[in-house]
Amino acid sequence: MPVSESVMREIADLRGVYLPLVSILKGEPADQTIDEARAAYIKVKARQAPPPDVVFEPVGMGGVPGLLAIPASAHEGRILFYIHGGGYVSGGAEASKAEVGRLAKALGARAYVPDYRLAPENPYPVPIDDVLAAYRWLLDQGHEASSIVFAGESAGGAMVISIMVRARNAGLPLPARGLTISPWANLEHTGASMTNRDGIDPVVTKDTLRLLAKAFLRDTLPGDPDASPVFADVRGLPPIMVQVGENEVMMSDAIRLAEHLSNNRVRTTLEVWPGMFHVWHHFAAILSDGQEAIETAAAFLFRAYA
Repeated sequence: MPVSESVMREIADLRGVYLPLVSILKGEPADQTIDEARAAYIKVKARQAPPPDVVFEPVGMGGVPGLLAIPASAHEGRILFYIHGGGYVSGGAEASKAEVGRLAKALGARAYVPDYRLAPENPYPVPIDDVLAAYRWLLDQGHEASSIVFAGESAGGAMVISIMVRARNAGLPLPARGLTISPWANLEHTGASMTNRDGIDPVVTKDTLRLLAKAFLRDTLPGDPDASPVFADVRGLPPIMVQVGENEVMMSDAIRLAEHLSNNRVRTTLEVWPGMFHVWHHFAAILSDGQEAIETAAAFLFRAYA
């Protein structure tokens, strides 16, 4: 469906508050510190509120701070481990409360959202290490891996795959299913949509992604399998759903991720949503396609408990 003017205004405001962060990463003069720029971004994202019957409380996960979302509909034995996005440089659990709350409610699960450390102060592999530590902590609390499902958006969507691979390689039990929303799956940015959707995607541009990747990777090659799961050894992973908007610069590489998973015998569901943009789920309160995508994703994840 067409994107309303109210949604486009929210997107424009998000892009506006992101500009100081871009200037900081470029080394240009800015009237904010990096922490102030991050806080301003989260404040605008927080205008999209979670459902009122979802309670959030702080939680520590093996030395990694974060949030626990508890919907009134939560069932014992259903755990959502959600990895926020933000290009490894911004965002946080607070910034993703809208989509986390709606997905947790639809799934009837408690949701744990780690606040991993951010680049450029904490570049690769620190964010990935933090999220793996948080997952290890979750298992150490006595939760069965079969009761846990992963989800994440953007950089967090890529980490859904990367953390599963890391967990498998460390001998940890894998979650039952995974959802990757608008995944930033290839930091080489070689997909066709990086060119033919650049300027059409209202949220993300290729130039900004290059800047974020440089801040995150430093001297690490962009094709490192941890950072770009399109190159990872994904054999043995549980069923994965990939959701991406047709207007996204990341679309082609998200499709490549789904193909890579499928070629390696991972049960894969790919959804490409016509006319949608990067992480449209965040606007589910004012965008019906956002709520529908969350409900579709929850139905996929729920089959872990059937």
